[in-house]
Amino acid sequence: MLHHQLKKIPELLAPAGSPAAFLAAVNAGADAVYLSGKQFGARKFAPNFSEKEIEEAVVYAHTRGVKVYVTVNTLIHDRELADVLEYLVRLYAVGVDAVLVQDTGVAALAHEIVPDLVLHASTQLTIHNAEGVRWAQSLGFSRVVLARELPLSEVESIAQETADTGVGLEIFAHGALCYSYSGQCLLSSVIGGRSGNRGMCAQPCRKKYSLFTAEIDRYSRPFDLQDVPVPGPYLLSPKDLCTYQDISRLVSTPIVSLKIEGRMKSAEYVSIVVSTYRRALDAAVRGVFVPEETSTRDLFLAFNRGFTRGHLFGNSKGKLMGRDRSDNRGLFIGTVSRYDRKKETVTICPNLPIEIQPGDGLLFSHPENPEAAWGFSLNTRPSVTLGGIELVVPRKVDAGSLAFLTASVDLASRSRQIIRHPDPDLRRPVPVDMVARVTPEGLLTLSGTINPPCKEPVAVKMNDGLQIEPARTSPLRKEQLSAQLEKTGETPFRITSLTLDYNDTFFAPVREINGLRRAFFTLAEKKLVAAYLPLPDKVIAAKERLNKYRTCHHHQTVEPSRRAFKIILYVDTLESVEAGACAGAEVICFEPPGLSVPKNKQDPAKACVEEAIRTAVKICKNHNTLLVWKLPRITRQIEIAEIRLTLPRLYSAGLRACMVENPGPALAIIDTVPEIALSGSFGLNVFNGATVRTLERLPFEMLLLSPELSAGEIGLLVRSVRSREPGPELAVFVQGNLEVMVTEDCLLSVSDICKNGSCGGSRFYGIRDETGHLLPVRTDTACRGHIFNAAETCLVDAVPAFMKMGIDDLIIDARGRTPAYAEEIVSIYREAITLATQESSSSDGQCILLRDRIKEIALGGITSGHYNRGLKEK
Repeated sequence: MLHHQLKKIPELLAPAGSPAAFLAAVNAGADAVYLSGKQFGARKFAPNFSEKEIEEAVVYAHTRGVKVYVTVNTLIHDRELADVLEYLVRLYAVGVDAVLVQDTGVAALAHEIVPDLVLHASTQLTIHNAEGVRWAQSLGFSRVVLARELPLSEVESIAQETADTGVGLEIFAHGALCYSYSGQCLLSSVIGGRSGNRGMCAQPCRKKYSLFTAEIDRYSRPFDLQDVPVPGPYLLSPKDLCTYQDISRLVSTPIVSLKIEGRMKSAEYVSIVVSTYRRALDAAVRGVFVPEETSTRDLFLAFNRGFTRGHLFGNSKGKLMGRDRSDNRGLFIGTVSRYDRKKETVTICPNLPIEIQPGDGLLFSHPENPEAAWGFSLNTRPSVTLGGIELVVPRKVDAGSLAFLTASVDLASRSRQIIRHPDPDLRRPVPVDMVARVTPEGLLTLSGTINPPCKEPVAVKMNDGLQIEPARTSPLRKEQLSAQLEKTGETPFRITSLTLDYNDTFFAPVREINGLRRAFFTLAEKKLVAAYLPLPDKVIAAKERLNKYRTCHHHQTVEPSRRAFKIILYVDTLESVEAGACAGAEVICFEPPGLSVPKNKQDPAKACVEEAIRTAVKICKNHNTLLVWKLPRITRQIEIAEIRLTLPRLYSAGLRACMVENPGPALAIIDTVPEIALSGSFGLNVFNGATVRTLERLPFEMLLLSPELSAGEIGLLVRSVRSREPGPELAVFVQGNLEVMVTEDCLLSVSDICKNGSCGGSRFYGIRDETGHLLPVRTDTACRGHIFNAAETCLVDAVPAFMKMGIDDLIIDARGRTPAYAEEIVSIYREAITLATQESSSSDGQCILLRDRIKEIALGGITSGHYNRGLKEK
């Protein structure tokens, strides 16, 4: 088609949560479709695909020049590694074009077991800087799905800086947005045990929350809670992304793929959205794209929570968030001017030309009470009057109410047409160069070359031909034969050129010529499908490597770690550095505010960061404690640049270790000061031993295991790592309010708090859910929001078990807490370690007493998290 001939155009990547949605995506003009099997995919609540259905989808797509990507983008337990690798081998064998992966260990193993399998880095890997792209390349990824929080200018900068890697960059162009950075959200996990990292997100961000502030006591616990007025109850609910109007701008970028979100959406949704973007892309590449009102309406009708151009085009705060409602809004069609009680009708003053018909869905919402919105399906034909559109309604509607069209019979009809009989401008027939020859003896033979998009040409040659007879009266003319051979009908092909060697002296019935042509296209389909399949020898080799892995991969019983059992304390003030060091923490991870100061704020804060770390180094040196500079979880390019600038000076001042939560800054640190020791924290999602061994290459000397692991899973991971080599130190999170979200949205901006400049003060801020749980909220110097679990994780009674497992380090997070809290908590865990070392018969009871002491100073009570119960898997 034209969009492949004029210039390079980004791939249009469509979602498919079911076989019906897959068919809709292909027929609507997608270049590629991403889908999931019944396991290991991040949308477990979608119907998804059996392996037989995946194979059928691959065949259907490949005969039409469309690619199929399979999502294997959840975190994987050690016990599942062999199974997921076997699954990847099967996907490779049926010819899938790529798999999307989140788990770092799985990516590394896949590259070893199935080296020819194309890997795409899922957005769940939270790659948001150029260094992160380079890290992905080192793991064998050929494409990276960037974080949705990046502006387009930053995406283009990353593309320019990483052009030498050959890694393609993919961005989301349409669909639902996550409130938190993908891969960094544990809210569903801590609220109901359903982890987004395991494909089970229950979407708590679409629920109601209230904002509160309070004074704090000496342990940073709130008292005298005060409600903060906010404009809507859905504080964490973003609008849906829509870049339709910006397609021309996106086409001009180095982006290789534009992704539509929606594997939970219907086939009708997929057909409308994909076809709309298909036509827009084709027009943009020809330089003739103009946003059409009818297409915009279709997108609104398909599904929307309100539309935003997203971070890509600078939408933030009010333009990004839809805090008044979290459900589908439909298309606004006008305002109710009157309600006739006798006739039970309303009159709508339309704001746009619109035709409403029986079967359409309507919703009414009054601006003063949007929570009371209600809708119904129209079963009578409206009448058009001088006052507007009059229609019968089942209940009273107040004047001033807003009317929305939420379902359209016309749109549904056009959707079915796209799925069953796509328009010619949406079809993507595969080009074929055909060669036909009639020998002097009258043998008509066909051969040709298939030219699928982004793939080497495929030769097609029939072994048999059609024997035709010399003409007695009316010979078959050359143009007649040509016309018959060029017909492609319902096949997925189109003839781009026909070379015909024929002398106009023979005759053949049309039905026999058509039969030969159909046989040619049948063979062409088989050849095209086969061209996407790996060579049998490569599949056999992959299976042999998998069998070897299974044989070698067993978990041995190992002796407990002989390394020192250390307390690692996270703090964010110099006062807490001093308190923690005095209390006996062997390692202080200091995350001073200020590194993330945006361009529109004053730079002295950054100078304060450097000075604060210098002071902290001196404090820790006085107490024989190691000071680690803990970097923010999100480190965009401006922050990476600041790290590169500051780190050499800090190293000269005595800093010897850094902690990161993302591979990007790790690469920047290694490149800037290779001598610095590296540690890894929450954001790396260390879920299995393979991830530990993979990250060790960077090299990480200490890694914090995922807080979503249970006791048994932690033990299995440790045995997996220790069965081969000592490996890095392994740490577990034992105390503190677990950070469950990091977001570019500042929750405090919905109130007057930001205007008053009080968000950085010593007050408590939090959001309360509908069950009464109060989740602490903090905002950093880059105005990023951080949300924490309502209750503190407390695993003080598990310290003896951790020591027996071979865990090396205990992590206590005292960020956002007072020095008094830091000092007391460290002291309590020092006692717990002493008890565990003594292995006294009374140690269990004493540990319970320690737990009670912690409960007295905890924020929101205490919880063992997932340590005892694990995650829900169904």
